[in-house]
Amino acid sequence: MAFKPLHDRVLVRRIEGEEKTKGGLIIPDTAKEKPAEGEVISTGEGARKDSGELIPVGVKAGDRVLFGKWSGTEVTIDGKDLLIMKESDILGIIA
Repeated sequence: MAFKPLHDRVLVRRIEGEEKTKGGLIIPDTAKEKPAEGEVISTGEGARKDSGELIPVGVKAGDRVLFGKWSGTEVTIDGKDLLIMKESDILGIIA
């Protein structure tokens, strides 16, 4: 992939949720919510302070993260649906 986010932005691929409930019911596509979990594909270098000092990004490629429901901008790169979001839109890393 020939795309690298700038500054404190992060490129994330959504991880699709379950298609069945725990009870075995199949959830139709129209009733599914967009998942708020994803995998970091790539990151920018980080933000800069007013003094010019670089603040590195706290996530790295391969991290599984949680983000807000309406976070990021949806883009299609190389035929894949991805999200570009600021690092501050990420709520946490799943260990």
